[in-house]
Amino acid sequence: MTGRLLLRGAQIVSMDDDIGDLVGDILIEGTRISAVAERLDGTDAEVIDGTGMIAIPGMIDTHRHTWQSAVRHSYADMDPARYFAEMLVGIGASYQPDDVHIGNKLGAAAAVSAGTTTLVDWSHIQNTPAHSDAAIAGLKEAGIRAVFAHGWPLLTDDRWTNRSELGHPDDIRRLRSEYFASDDQLLTLAMAARGPEMAAQDTWVADLRLARDLGIRTTVHVGAYPHNAPHRAVAQYAGLGLLGDDMTFVHCSRSHDDEFAMIADAGATVSLGVHCELNSQGMGDIPLDKLLARGIRPSLSGDTETKCSGDMFTQMRMLYAYHRSWMGGGHSAVDGVPELRVRDLLEFATVQGARAIGMSDKIGSLTPGKQADIVLLRAGDLNLGPVTNPVYSIVLAAHEGNVDTVFVAGRVVKRDGHLTDIVPAALMDSARRSQQQILARNRPPARQRA
Repeated sequence: MTGRLLLRGAQIVSMDDDIGDLVGDILIEGTRISAVAERLDGTDAEVIDGTGMIAIPGMIDTHRHTWQSAVRHSYADMDPARYFAEMLVGIGASYQPDDVHIGNKLGAAAAVSAGTTTLVDWSHIQNTPAHSDAAIAGLKEAGIRAVFAHGWPLLTDDRWTNRSELGHPDDIRRLRSEYFASDDQLLTLAMAARGPEMAAQDTWVADLRLARDLGIRTTVHVGAYPHNAPHRAVAQYAGLGLLGDDMTFVHCSRSHDDEFAMIADAGATVSLGVHCELNSQGMGDIPLDKLLARGIRPSLSGDTETKCSGDMFTQMRMLYAYHRSWMGGGHSAVDGVPELRVRDLLEFATVQGARAIGMSDKIGSLTPGKQADIVLLRAGDLNLGPVTNPVYSIVLAAHEGNVDTVFVAGRVVKRDGHLTDIVPAALMDSARRSQQQILARNRPPARQRA
């Protein structure tokens, strides 16, 4: 490939208000988009025919427990309490670095294949420093843009998650200097924090200050399930003057109305893991009406594939349907909720995803000067065409099988429907072996004969 690529003749959904939607060309020079127009000069550029394709910005998943990918869908019918009791205690404690490596590589590769070019790897599997190294290696090998959100160890007890007085693992300092000394690279660092629902006040305050000392963002679960509502986690941050625009709050299903106002006032962001939130009985309603009424535009996430599908097409489609049903059925008691349009969902998966990870200047729209994270979908596929409106087709009907080509920082990582650097059969063989080993370690011992 040359240093210049020209995508010719695609239906472009730029998600940039100044550029809009058009049939035209996108010029890529190095890692960046240099121009978008109806017709561009392709001299000295490798031309990729975009005829019959829809070009969109790469989608952004702002919260994925990627390490669990090898045991996908294993908690589909189960009570969510069982997931917490098993996956985040005994099973998680049994994970070896190789399991984390293959889980991250599998999950990240699948994300790329489905048009997600940026992933927040919400990694609460820091059992040893080697586990973190393995997680980072898996992301790197998948070729994705990722934020490695460093969490805590999983043990056979709850010392890290129940009023914990254990400070965030200090290994995060090593990772910052060893892997993430620059913020201008494909992989960057964040803190996956426990917050007021899991740690003692002095602990979660110190954790947040550590993240800020390291110059990284913080992402934290809040308000999921009834037992978390009394903590008023967002209000606790705000009460100490710690709420900031470098924070992303995940779920917020049981957060209080005044807490949404606090999030909005601070410029903080919210990530909704829609499919998992709907599949997790008892979590509570998805608070999109409350967010929109406060002017909060959420990002989307695949959460854990043990209970749901991780791709962004699923999250967009389900959130749109859920919200329309919720509002149309008169379930919402919130005043001043603006109308939700189909394009808003694509905005959540792109523009707002970029904002939630502090990368609005780099990704999220097809804007000259931004990184060339681009997805081409086949508009002539039987489930999409003939297309009347490309945004409607993407949000209402598109899936991984429609994703023809994916660019990450100007580099082709999927072409003609196939990943360029990943051999799916070999990756799946590794994942199966990991799954078998994980399950074998956690299988109850056979009863002794009398």
